[in-house]
This record gives sequence, structure tokens and C-alpha cells, in this order.
Amino acid sequence: MLFTGYTLSGLIAAAIIFIGTRFYWGPATAARDFGIANPPAPSTGFTAWLSVKGTRDIASGLFVALLMANGSPRLLSEFLAVASLIPLGDAASVLRSGGKKAAAFGIHGATAVFMLATAALLFAVAK
Repeated sequence: MLFTGYTLSGLIAAAIIFIGTRFYWGPATAARDFGIANPPAPSTGFTAWLSVKGTRDIASGLFVALLMANGSPRLLSEFLAVASLIPLGDAASVLRSGGKKAAAFGIHGATAVFMLATAALLFAVAK
């Protein structure tokens, strides 16, 4: 079970790093895919704000990788549980903006559930 927990954590880390890099490679597409209704047209200022989000996503993924390398499933599980608040907040932002419920629940909500399930698995096997 520990191997499964670390594998799922690695997927979380890779996915959030990939998502963060999208805000650099294709900021307009990444903003649209996030789910917020009517994102503004690309501009220097908006692209700069998106790069801030991308940087934070990349750092979050690297935190997961760092905790995996540390070899502490308990600490990793606690971090994932707390970090699941990020996609929950994202889902709330999408819903408050009038964005698509499918994006709020299907992308952000599902991410939070996946992170919490992974955290629970790691917590169960932590020493």
C-alpha cells in the first residue's frame, strides 16, 4: 500500500507541475481550461498574474516531490490533506464566477478527492 500511496503522490506532483507550466506555455488556454467564466483577453498584466499562479502550482508539485524524497508517509499525507484545500478553493472560485459546474466538480473537486484519498492511504500505512 505504501508503494501505491507514493505512486499516486508522484502522479499528483507531476500533474500539478504540468498544470503550472501550462500557465507559461499557453496562458490563455490554461486560463480558459481552469473554468472561470469569461476570463479576460490575454494582456501583459493578465499573463503576469497567470505566471504567478503557474509558479505556485510548480512549487506545490515540488513540495510533494520533496516530501516523497524525505521518506515520511505521515508528513506527506498531512501535506496532501492540507493542500487539498487549494483545489477546493479553486472549485469555489469557479462556482462563484459563474463558471461551469463540470469544471468546478469534475476538475477541481475530483482533484481534491483524489488528494484526500491518497492522503488517507498514506496515513493508514504511516508508522
